[in-house]
Amino acid sequence: MKKNFVLDTNVLIHNPQALLSFADNNVVLPVTVIEELDHFKISPDKKGMHARQVLREIDDLIKKGALDKGAKMSNGGTLIIAFGPKDQMPDVDFALADNKILSVAWDLQRKHQPVFFISKDINARIKAEALGIKTADYEKQKVEYSSLYRGWREVSSTKEEINRLYVQDKLEVKGYTLFENEHVLLKAADDPSSSAACRYDGSNNVLIPMRKEFSAMGIRPLNVEQRFAFDLLLDDDIKLVTLVGQAGTGKTLMAIACALSKVMEKESSYERLLVARPIIPLGKDIGYLPGSKERKLTYWMQPIYDNLEYILKRSISTKVNGLATSDLTVDHLMGSDIIEIEALTYIRGRSIPNQFMIVDEAQNLTPHEVKTIVSRAGEGTKIILTGDPGQIDNPYLDADSNGLAYTVERLKKYKIFGHALLMKSERSELASLAVEEL
Repeated sequence: MKKNFVLDTNVLIHNPQALLSFADNNVVLPVTVIEELDHFKISPDKKGMHARQVLREIDDLIKKGALDKGAKMSNGGTLIIAFGPKDQMPDVDFALADNKILSVAWDLQRKHQPVFFISKDINARIKAEALGIKTADYEKQKVEYSSLYRGWREVSSTKEEINRLYVQDKLEVKGYTLFENEHVLLKAADDPSSSAACRYDGSNNVLIPMRKEFSAMGIRPLNVEQRFAFDLLLDDDIKLVTLVGQAGTGKTLMAIACALSKVMEKESSYERLLVARPIIPLGKDIGYLPGSKERKLTYWMQPIYDNLEYILKRSISTKVNGLATSDLTVDHLMGSDIIEIEALTYIRGRSIPNQFMIVDEAQNLTPHEVKTIVSRAGEGTKIILTGDPGQIDNPYLDADSNGLAYTVERLKKYKIFGHALLMKSERSELASLAVEEL
């Protein structure tokens, strides 16, 4: 017997292809969902884009059957548009859209049909459970964050193997399986003072020793995790890098420093550094801030400017690459078109070749949004996604369903991808204490 999956609006906003996620069962959309999609379709942000996409798909399905009885979808499932029951649920405020949507699931259940209410809204799921309706979050694009791929591991070795690694400039991997570009910290069991940092070359099944020193614009790694991150960031053959870590682990700082170092090389293949962040406010969004687009972006991009100023001060104080002049300022870089800072709202639809692109706070993006952004990359572009899945402001995402974590798990086996999980805070003693204890 076919199951009935009643979808909340937020599921379709999260992933406009969710209609095809339920095999050959019935997907039921309450008419209130259609009304909410109609309301969202004029929005210039991702809600509007997703709403328009879903409505177009529904319109195409009209040719394949009446939506009240069910229209066949390409995956063998059936789409049904349903109105709420005439005799409404008792003691419920039907001025609320959530309750109108729930009434459709409730009506199917009392007709003894197998029904599941799918929503990313916890409160809506709680109300459905209170009505005895089976519920679930939309989990097609979920991963298990607690067991997320780290990008590096410690491996017990011997002093003899470590010496052979440096003599032969490689060491064959035996007895364990690694992913492409996974880093390994070899530690000699027979000599605690002997260790080696390496990266896995899957094509030849060998570990390659990392160079001992990394530096970018006067910024140097402060721990082995940051060394792994630098190794990925400075390798032009790796086109997509994800950096995951708590506040103070240096994700954004390292990404910007390495990007600037690459862009400002004399014969750089990168035309500019493009830095973007999602507009996910805790209160009012960018449209309510005063001033022009550029002034509005200053509010949202201030963390980026803070990192840029710190990096430029370090580069001047350490006399990096002959750039140590007082003219090396954020305004100078912006004015010379070396850096472009943009809200992700304005990235959609662009083609981005030969650029070093950093997407900060990527934990606030859905898997579909990350796909949209990464697919903008043209030839010669490198993209860095940074974020902390433990700090998510998007109300419909969590540590398991955000686009950053999803990307890590989906792409970990590919040669042009690299990942580093950063756990040690280096910002300050106070920042470390806050991360650990608060």
